[in-house]
Amino acid sequence: MRTLDPLLQDFRLKHLTLRNRVVSTSHEPAYGEDGMPKDRYRLYHLEKARGGVGLTMIGGSAVVSPDSPPSFGNLLLYRDDIVPWLRRLSDDVHEAGAAVMCQVTHLGRRTSNFTGDWLPLVYPSRLREPAHRAFPKVAEPWDLDRIVADFRDAALRCRDGGLDGIELMAYGHLFDAFHSPATNHRSDELGGTLERRMAFPRRVIQEIRAAVGPDFIIGIRMSMEEDLAGGLGREEALELLRHYVHDGIDFLSVIKGNIDSDAHLAAVIPSMGTPAAPFLEFTGELKRALDIPVMHAARIQDVATARYAVREGLLDLVGMTRPQLADPHLVRKLAAGEEDRIRPCVGANYCLDAIYDSGDAKCIHNPATGREQTLPHTIERSPRPRRKTVVVGAGPAGLEAARVLGERGHQVVVFEAADAPGGQIRLAASSPRRADLIGIVDWRVTEAKHSGVDFRYGTLAGTKEVLAEEPDLVVVATGGTPDRSFLTAGQELVMDTWDVMDGSFRTHGDVLVYDDNGTEQAMDATELLATRGARVELVTPERQLAPGVGSMNSPAYLAAFTEHDVTITLAYRLTAVTRGADGRPVAHLVSDYADHPLERHVDQVVVEHGTLPNDDLYFELLPGSSNLGEVDHEALLAGSPQTVNRNAAGSYQLFRIGDAVNSRNIHAAIYDALRLCTAT
Repeated sequence: MRTLDPLLQDFRLKHLTLRNRVVSTSHEPAYGEDGMPKDRYRLYHLEKARGGVGLTMIGGSAVVSPDSPPSFGNLLLYRDDIVPWLRRLSDDVHEAGAAVMCQVTHLGRRTSNFTGDWLPLVYPSRLREPAHRAFPKVAEPWDLDRIVADFRDAALRCRDGGLDGIELMAYGHLFDAFHSPATNHRSDELGGTLERRMAFPRRVIQEIRAAVGPDFIIGIRMSMEEDLAGGLGREEALELLRHYVHDGIDFLSVIKGNIDSDAHLAAVIPSMGTPAAPFLEFTGELKRALDIPVMHAARIQDVATARYAVREGLLDLVGMTRPQLADPHLVRKLAAGEEDRIRPCVGANYCLDAIYDSGDAKCIHNPATGREQTLPHTIERSPRPRRKTVVVGAGPAGLEAARVLGERGHQVVVFEAADAPGGQIRLAASSPRRADLIGIVDWRVTEAKHSGVDFRYGTLAGTKEVLAEEPDLVVVATGGTPDRSFLTAGQELVMDTWDVMDGSFRTHGDVLVYDDNGTEQAMDATELLATRGARVELVTPERQLAPGVGSMNSPAYLAAFTEHDVTITLAYRLTAVTRGADGRPVAHLVSDYADHPLERHVDQVVVEHGTLPNDDLYFELLPGSSNLGEVDHEALLAGSPQTVNRNAAGSYQLFRIGDAVNSRNIHAAIYDALRLCTAT
């Protein structure tokens, strides 16, 4: 049936009809096993197909050659044994109604010399790659002959695997390194003029097209303006593209910018606190100059923006990739008239940073993403009798527990001491740049209310209040409080990052911020203090600044610190704070690397050392519980109900989750709640 919503209208891409305009663009979640898209990878894309997406694109930078070793879990398209895995994935995705393509690349220098088969990396010129710090070899003619053949063979494997097409990667890798004047410094027949610089890329396209035939779709994801000194400009990029279309390219996925540094990468893939859809108008200008379909994705995180982009003719296909990590059923909900129930992408870019931090992509507030083998995206009603449940705490863990238990059909009461939900998320969202985090809270409250969850704010629940509800199940999600206990002296003389973020503490003097957590909390506090006029020194015992803040989010902090002259001191540990002769605090610092203690005389010391569990209520409730708080880990990991019974006189099960257990992060807190409560 024809729909008036432009996002839900079908689209003809060559011979292929896509059921709507929404795409999950090429990205690599690092869910492969042995370089193959096995069950975990397949189920991740199948979930989006079942969720209604028109086209899902796999293999963010699937590699074509052994001398392009994976740098972030890339699929290995140079192996014949990938074909049956591709076939199984494509068959399942097609059966669910979506099309599927694969991005194909040779990474060039954008990987490591010290991984895979330890083959020399090749590149047009001898230019060091900043992110992976690789020094490449200048590609010889025989290298390029081999790589052209590898591209051809990889495309054939994709075709034989049942995929609808491929997409060539042309920003930051080998293909585009030849056509960009910023990276091609050759003096032979492959360098200099535009015609010479495009010779190798054209060979690749021509060889692929000749091999796969006229019907197989070939697209290109290409930077159409590199925003780089001496780099590719828009007009030259359009000239290149016209030749590539002549050689066999069928569609363009638009990129603006480059990925030569963390700062540039963060601009290409914008995080929260940046303008929505910053390159839409640029994409629209290109579309008006081209006669092939145009796709684009860059912080198009909500349906309204995506709908505008299609309706105004700025693009043909809209990439909503991170939004579908947050909610793979985005399109299905839209088509069902449930746009307000779409789990929002908050732009935290945890999905990308987690690949380098913990090995694979994770949505900050959808733990089921990438865990489709064990966790559901849609919560089913429990087949067991309805239970009276009390959740104490309305931070991320408590809200997720309430949402899931409500959807399971249980009667849920939530006690929250504060007058509003959110816990530590509300603190983090007080940073103007991270305000979108509040979407994690708002969505859960709204969803929980759909299930009739009873929220009672401004209630400091004790044992009496909990037991008055006569619960069958109690979930303690009371979070934590800032930990100052690491100091040998002076706990009463310091503030903590919570004091900064909630507005309790303001100063325009000298402030030392001590970070022994390494994530966003101290960075947020430092940025806020510096922008308010304080002279800030950020001290950490680490050998690098905030190792828990990845490359997608660190550039914004570093820009603010540079602008406001924040001093960074590495490899020093704060041991104590005393009162100086002038009444000001004195911070005592020691290094693990040298016997060279320091003293800092400042107006205030702010510390970040994680949290201590708020667990008094949990231990008060323990004697009356049937399980005495015990969690059957085997059952938890298997998605089975908790059946431990250590106390025959106990009248309720008792569990604690999130920071009420130990200091962790938003994803961990929500994951705790989801896997516990899904089986309840």
